[in-house]
Amino acid sequence: MFKHRRLQNLDDYFAALDQRPERGIYFYRINGYNEKIRIFLGRYYEAAGKNGVIIEGRIPNPEEKQLHYYEEIMGREFRMDAGFIEKSLRKWLPRMNEEQRGRVASSICDTLSDMQKSGKNVNILKNAYIKFMCWLYYRFERIVNRLGEKEIPKILYEGAVSAYELKVLDILAKAGSDIILLQQEGDQNYLKLDPAGTLSCILKMPDMESFPEGFGIRYLHRELEKRWSREKLYGGGPSVTNCTNAWIEGKGLEDILKESSKRGTDSRFFYNCFIRINGVEDKAAYLNELYQFQLKLVNSKRKLLILEGEIPCPTMEEIKAVSRKNYRDQEQMISDLSGEIHYTAGAELEKLMRKAFIEVLSEASERSEENLNRLTNHAVYLLCWLRRYTPELFGSWKYPETGCFIYLGGLKNGKEAMFVKLLSRLPVDVLLLKPDRDAVCSLEDHGLYEINYEQSLTVRHFPKEGQDIRMGTAAYHAERELDEVMYQDSGIYRNQQYDRAVSVSLQTMYEEIFILWNQEIKYRPNFAVTNGVVSIPVIFAKVSGIKDGQINQYWTDIHTLVTADTFVIRQVPHINPTDPNPVKAHAAEFFKNRKLQKAKIRAHACYSYGFLREEIQEHILEKLQLLIDQRLIRGTFENGAEYTIISVVLNLEKEILRLLQRFDFTKKNPKLIYIHTTEAMISLEDSILTAFLSLAGFDVVFFVPTGYQCIEKYFNREIVEEHQAGEYLYDLQVPSFKAAPPNTRRSWREIIFKRGN
Repeated sequence: MFKHRRLQNLDDYFAALDQRPERGIYFYRINGYNEKIRIFLGRYYEAAGKNGVIIEGRIPNPEEKQLHYYEEIMGREFRMDAGFIEKSLRKWLPRMNEEQRGRVASSICDTLSDMQKSGKNVNILKNAYIKFMCWLYYRFERIVNRLGEKEIPKILYEGAVSAYELKVLDILAKAGSDIILLQQEGDQNYLKLDPAGTLSCILKMPDMESFPEGFGIRYLHRELEKRWSREKLYGGGPSVTNCTNAWIEGKGLEDILKESSKRGTDSRFFYNCFIRINGVEDKAAYLNELYQFQLKLVNSKRKLLILEGEIPCPTMEEIKAVSRKNYRDQEQMISDLSGEIHYTAGAELEKLMRKAFIEVLSEASERSEENLNRLTNHAVYLLCWLRRYTPELFGSWKYPETGCFIYLGGLKNGKEAMFVKLLSRLPVDVLLLKPDRDAVCSLEDHGLYEINYEQSLTVRHFPKEGQDIRMGTAAYHAERELDEVMYQDSGIYRNQQYDRAVSVSLQTMYEEIFILWNQEIKYRPNFAVTNGVVSIPVIFAKVSGIKDGQINQYWTDIHTLVTADTFVIRQVPHINPTDPNPVKAHAAEFFKNRKLQKAKIRAHACYSYGFLREEIQEHILEKLQLLIDQRLIRGTFENGAEYTIISVVLNLEKEILRLLQRFDFTKKNPKLIYIHTTEAMISLEDSILTAFLSLAGFDVVFFVPTGYQCIEKYFNREIVEEHQAGEYLYDLQVPSFKAAPPNTRRSWREIIFKRGN
C-alpha cells in the first residue's frame, strides 16, 4: 500500500508518481486561505475533474435499489479476509488490475480490522463493508482502475467529513489516490474522528486567513468556466504559463538576477518575479546597489526597460493605430481588441500576450465601476503600451528567456497598474521600486510579493550607466535625517524647504497691517504646514481715506511699508489693455477644456519663465489655473476673460518675477502696494495682476485716499478687506519712495495707543 508523504511544495501534488520527492500519495486538510492556496485549489479542481472525483457535501448512503443490486450480484456472504475481499472486488469492479485489487482489498481489510479492535460487532463490520463496496462502485468507479498509476487520481472533498467517509477516503489514499479535504469550518469536526491527525496532514502556510465568503467547489467551478471562456477568445492557450514568485527566496534584487535556467526545470512554466520594494535598507548604499544591479542586468544581455515616475500616455498616433468598433458588451470588446495583438517573431509569445490581455481585462470587467467605455479606453492604452515596449522587453524572445521591467516610484492610476499586471503574466520580471514609503501606488494584486524597509528616501531618477550619477555618503544621509528631526513639526524651517503653498486671506484691523507687514509668515495667525503644503496668511486690503487728514504722516506710514521685497504701483492704470503682450496671441491655444496646457505653455517660444526655479514655475501655473477656476474675475467663462487672465499672468514684469524667484514660503513674503489718488479707472489687467499675486502669496494693499471704487469693478465677489482710515482727500501727488524710509516709523504701541501723532 502507498504511504502518506509530506509536501515540500504544493506543486508536488501535480507531479507524476515517479517524479515525486518520495514515492507516495498526499492526503491533506486545508483550513485556511491565501492567494497561493486559491491558485492551487483551482489547478487541483481542474485535475480532479479530468482524473478524479469531486465531492461537495456528504457522500449519500447507498439507496435501496443500489443495495438490492449489490445483493443480486454479490450475495450476502461476508468474511473479514483479504483473499475473500480481493475475490469479491474482481467480480464487483472488474476494471481494476490485480495490483490495484490487492491494495484496495488489503486497505479495506485493515480498516475493518481497526473497527473490530475498537469493539464493533460483525453486523456493523458487514454493513460497513457493503457501504464501502457500494461507494467504490457508484461514487469512485471512474478512478478505481487508475489507482497507483503514474498520473495519480485526485479526490477533492468539501465540507465536514463523516466517520465512514473518512474511512473510505483512507482506503483510497492507501490504494493510490491523492486527497484534499477543503474544510471551511476548520478542523474541529475532523479531530473528533482522528484526534491524533494520523490519517491526513494539515496544510500550514504563512499569511493564511479565513476563507472568503462563498469560496468553495462552486466558486472553483465558476472560475474554471471563466477561464475556458477566455481560452476560447484567444483560440487555444500557449504551451507554457507563468510560475510567478513561487520559486523566489524573498531576496529581491538577487532573485531577479538569478538565471532563467536555474529558477525551475518544469518545461510547462516560465519562471518570473513580481516584486515591490517599499523603502530602503541603507540610504547610503541604495543608489549604488541599484547602479550595480543595473550593470549586472546589462552585462547578462537581458532585455531591460526602466521607467521613472510615470508610463508616458500613448500619443494620438499610437491611439489611432488601434482599430476599434462599436461594441455591445465587454466580452465582445475584449475579444475584438485581443486580435490587435500581433507578434511576428513567435506565435507562443503572441498567445501569452493575448492570454494576459484577456485575463487582466476580464478581471477588471468584473468590477462594477468599470463600464464599457472606460474599459475600452483602458484596453486601448494597454495595446499602445504593449506595442511601444515589446521590442525593448522581448526582442526576438525564445523560451525560457526573461526580460526585466523596472518602475521607479508609485504607479499613478488604474491604467498603469493594469499594464504592470499584464506584464507580470509574461516572461518578464516586474520590479517596482518605491524608496519613498509615503509615495502612493495604485497597484494592488494578490500575486505581488512585497519587501518592506523602515527607511525612506526620495529618488527621482534611476542610476543608469552613462548618466550623471549622484550618490550620497553616510554623513550626507545622516545630515538629511537630522534635517528631518530639526525641520519637521519643530517651527524651524530650512531654506526653500517646501515647494507648494496656498494663500489664506487674513481679516485684520487697519493698525495690524503695519504690525504684520514685516513679520515672517510662520509667525502670522493661521500659518500651517499640512502634508508638505504651506498655508500662507496674506493681507489683501484696501485703505480708504487719510487718518485725521495728516497727509505727511500718511506718506510716511506708506513709506515704512516699502521694503526690498515690495513692488510699488504709483500710476493708474499700471497695465493698459493696449500694452504689447506676446502671450495674448497664443492664450487660446494654451487653454483647452478649461485646463491649462502646461506642457504646451512651457515649450512655446513666448514662454519667458524658464529661468525661474522649477517649483516657482509650477507655483505660477498652479495659481493661474486656480484664479480661472475660482472665477474671481468678472467675465471668466462668459466673455473670454480667462484668456486675458492667461496673457497677463504669463507676461509679468521682471521685478515681480525676481520677487517670486526668491520667495521662501515660510519666511517673509513679497508685497505689492497700489496707490490710487485720482479718478482714473483701474484696468481689468491690474485687477487680474493683484488677484493673482494675492493667490501666489503676496501681501497686497491698495491705498485710496479718495475712497473711490477701483478694483471692485472687475471682481465677482468681495475679496478685499476695506478699512476706512479717515478723511477723503483728492488730487494728491504720490512721492517717489525711492529714498530710504525716514526714522519716523512708529512702533505698534504708538499706532494702537495713538501716540506720536
